[in-house]
Amino acid sequence: MGTNNDEAQSAPPAAPGTPPTQDERTWGMIAHLSAFAFFIVPPIGIVLGPLLVWLVKRDRTAFVASQAKEALNFNISVVIGALCCWILVFVLIGFLLFVALGISWLALTIIAAIKASEGVAYRYPVSLRLVR
Repeated sequence: MGTNNDEAQSAPPAAPGTPPTQDERTWGMIAHLSAFAFFIVPPIGIVLGPLLVWLVKRDRTAFVASQAKEALNFNISVVIGALCCWILVFVLIGFLLFVALGISWLALTIIAAIKASEGVAYRYPVSLRLVR
Protein backbone atom coordinates (compact mmCIF):
# COMPACT_ATOMS: atom_id res chain seq x y z
CA MET A 1 0.00 0.00 0.00
CA GLY A 2 1.45 3.34 -1.04
CA THR A 3 1.05 6.48 0.97
CA ASN A 4 -0.13 9.73 -0.41
CA ASN A 5 2.70 12.26 -0.68
CA ASP A 6 0.60 14.95 1.06
CA GLU A 7 -0.05 12.65 4.00
CA ALA A 8 3.65 11.90 4.35
CA GLN A 9 4.59 15.59 4.39
CA SER A 10 1.89 17.00 6.64
CA ALA A 11 2.31 16.54 10.35
CA PRO A 12 -0.65 16.07 12.63
CA PRO A 13 -1.74 19.28 14.33
CA ALA A 14 -0.22 19.82 17.75
CA ALA A 15 -2.44 19.52 20.80
CA PRO A 16 -3.39 22.84 22.41
CA GLY A 17 -0.80 23.92 24.94
CA THR A 18 1.94 21.86 23.29
CA PRO A 19 5.09 23.91 22.67
CA PRO A 20 6.07 24.25 19.01
CA THR A 21 8.67 21.84 17.66
CA GLN A 22 12.08 23.04 16.48
CA ASP A 23 10.87 22.82 12.87
CA GLU A 24 7.80 24.93 13.67
CA ARG A 25 9.92 27.53 15.47
CA THR A 26 12.29 27.70 12.50
CA TRP A 27 9.42 28.19 10.05
CA GLY A 28 7.85 30.79 12.35
CA MET A 29 11.13 32.70 12.28
CA ILE A 30 11.33 32.35 8.49
CA ALA A 31 7.78 33.73 8.21
CA HIS A 32 8.92 36.96 9.84
CA LEU A 33 12.33 37.20 8.16
CA SER A 34 10.86 36.48 4.72
CA ALA A 35 9.72 40.12 4.67
CA PHE A 36 13.36 40.94 3.94
CA ALA A 37 12.63 39.65 0.43
CA PHE A 38 11.86 43.34 0.00
CA PHE A 39 15.59 43.85 -0.58
CA ILE A 40 15.51 41.38 -3.49
CA VAL A 41 12.12 42.26 -5.01
CA PRO A 42 11.59 45.83 -3.73
CA PRO A 43 7.97 46.71 -4.27
CA ILE A 44 6.25 43.41 -3.49
CA GLY A 45 8.82 41.30 -1.64
CA ILE A 46 7.80 42.69 1.74
CA VAL A 47 4.38 41.04 1.39
CA LEU A 48 5.28 38.19 -0.96
CA GLY A 49 7.64 36.43 1.49
CA PRO A 50 5.20 36.10 4.41
CA LEU A 51 2.36 35.33 1.99
CA LEU A 52 4.24 32.39 0.49
CA VAL A 53 5.09 30.96 3.92
CA TRP A 54 1.46 31.34 5.02
CA LEU A 55 0.09 29.68 1.88
CA VAL A 56 2.50 26.75 2.13
CA LYS A 57 2.31 26.11 5.89
CA ARG A 58 -1.15 27.28 7.00
CA ASP A 59 -2.76 23.82 6.89
CA ARG A 60 0.15 21.97 8.48
CA THR A 61 0.87 23.74 11.74
CA ALA A 62 -1.07 26.28 13.74
CA PHE A 63 2.01 28.02 15.15
CA VAL A 64 3.57 28.69 11.74
CA ALA A 65 0.21 29.69 10.28
CA SER A 66 -0.37 32.23 13.06
CA GLN A 67 3.14 33.68 12.77
CA ALA A 68 3.00 33.89 8.97
CA LYS A 69 -0.42 35.54 9.14
CA GLU A 70 0.86 37.98 11.76
CA ALA A 71 3.89 38.83 9.59
CA LEU A 72 1.66 39.23 6.53
CA ASN A 73 -0.73 41.58 8.33
CA PHE A 74 2.13 43.65 9.73
CA ASN A 75 3.85 43.99 6.38
CA ILE A 76 0.62 44.94 4.63
CA SER A 77 0.24 47.62 7.32
CA VAL A 78 3.80 48.80 6.64
CA VAL A 79 3.07 49.09 2.91
CA ILE A 80 -0.03 51.17 3.66
CA GLY A 81 2.04 53.33 6.02
CA ALA A 82 4.74 53.76 3.36
CA LEU A 83 2.12 54.93 0.86
CA CYS A 84 0.91 57.50 3.37
CA CYS A 85 4.51 58.64 3.97
CA TRP A 86 5.02 58.98 0.23
CA ILE A 87 2.01 61.27 0.00
CA LEU A 88 3.30 63.30 2.96
CA VAL A 89 6.68 63.77 1.30
CA PHE A 90 5.08 66.64 -0.58
CA VAL A 91 4.56 68.51 2.69
CA LEU A 92 8.11 67.60 3.82
CA ILE A 93 7.15 65.56 6.89
CA GLY A 94 7.07 62.34 4.87
CA PHE A 95 10.87 62.02 4.87
CA LEU A 96 11.00 61.83 8.66
CA LEU A 97 8.07 59.45 8.76
CA PHE A 98 9.74 57.19 6.16
CA VAL A 99 12.85 56.96 8.35
CA ALA A 100 10.79 56.23 11.47
CA LEU A 101 8.72 53.63 9.63
CA GLY A 102 11.82 51.94 8.20
CA ILE A 103 13.58 51.72 11.56
CA SER A 104 10.42 50.45 13.26
CA TRP A 105 9.83 47.86 10.54
CA LEU A 106 13.38 46.57 10.79
CA ALA A 107 13.43 46.42 14.60
CA LEU A 108 9.98 44.85 14.99
CA THR A 109 10.65 42.25 12.30
CA ILE A 110 13.88 41.16 14.00
CA ILE A 111 12.20 41.06 17.43
CA ALA A 112 9.34 38.97 16.00
CA ALA A 113 11.77 36.53 14.36
CA ILE A 114 13.69 36.09 17.62
CA LYS A 115 10.49 35.51 19.60
CA ALA A 116 9.21 32.99 17.04
CA SER A 117 12.53 31.12 17.15
CA GLU A 118 12.05 30.88 20.93
CA GLY A 119 8.58 29.38 20.39
CA VAL A 120 6.67 32.48 21.51
CA ALA A 121 3.67 33.47 19.39
CA TYR A 122 4.56 37.12 18.74
CA ARG A 123 1.98 39.81 17.96
CA TYR A 124 3.14 43.09 16.48
CA PRO A 125 2.10 46.07 18.64
CA VAL A 126 0.69 48.05 15.69
CA SER A 127 -0.84 46.13 12.82
CA LEU A 128 -4.05 46.01 10.86
CA ARG A 129 -5.69 42.57 11.03
CA LEU A 130 -6.62 42.26 7.37
CA VAL A 131 -5.88 38.55 6.83
CA ARG A 132 -7.85 36.36 9.20
